[in-house]
Amino acid sequence: MSVATTREDFNSSKFFAGIARGIAGALLFALPMFMTMEMWELGFYMDRSRLFLLLIVNIPLLVILSDRIGFERTSTWRQAIRDASIAYGLGVLGSALILIVMGVLKYDQSPHEIIGTIAIQAIPASIGAMLGRSQLGGQSDDGDDAKEGDSDDPVHERETSYAGELFLMAVGALFLNLNVAPTEEMILLSYKMTPWHGLLMIAASLAVMHGFVYALSFKGSHDLAEGTPSWHAFVRFTLPGYVIAGLISAYCLWTFHRTDDIGSTQILMAVVVLSFPGAIGAAAARLIL
Repeated sequence: MSVATTREDFNSSKFFAGIARGIAGALLFALPMFMTMEMWELGFYMDRSRLFLLLIVNIPLLVILSDRIGFERTSTWRQAIRDASIAYGLGVLGSALILIVMGVLKYDQSPHEIIGTIAIQAIPASIGAMLGRSQLGGQSDDGDDAKEGDSDDPVHERETSYAGELFLMAVGALFLNLNVAPTEEMILLSYKMTPWHGLLMIAASLAVMHGFVYALSFKGSHDLAEGTPSWHAFVRFTLPGYVIAGLISAYCLWTFHRTDDIGSTQILMAVVVLSFPGAIGAAAARLIL
């Protein structure tokens, strides 16, 4: 089978349909952040080195996601980089247009504020644009077309390695954490909670994460081979997934200045609080992607 790299093999209709789904995905998945005041303010005062690091981290994340769920079937990393660039561009364009329409960005603001606000919003929007490929793909009413679509769909066709599973968990945790990490409530909850509350939160996060993906046998969940101990999935996937969610949570809190000028106990509690939605996002990522 020849690799689809030539002009003749390029399916423009599928590609532009993917672009349309990307735009819809950017709006669908990033709209809560477009309408969150803390995200607007971050564009004004966020340390530019932290913002630049987040923008850089998002690039390989999009490239790897594109290799799995790009706007069209990709055969090379060059194509994946192309799709990732398009998703980033859609995120920037969509963020700018929505923020202008909502009156968040105005002509009398400084370039520093405008660029910062668009940049921070473009990150979740670009991830949403990429997720739109898998969630908004749809199928033809015709059975043959549906089968053909499935055969051309890298989401259905590609196996996911163990490292790939962990990567998807990191993406899911990051995407959901971006919704809540900038808010003041994360720090407020860290002050209100006692260590016992923290332990209960950790137990609840693990239970929800494990049950959401494995025990409930949802679409995309991991079926254990016959004879495999029941704790195998918990040790192999749930615990590492929660650790990943915790690390992503700590990174998001640091990036958004939520760990500045607070004690180590409050930082730890804030990580535990944010890891709860992060764990759910990590679990849901396998089902979504």
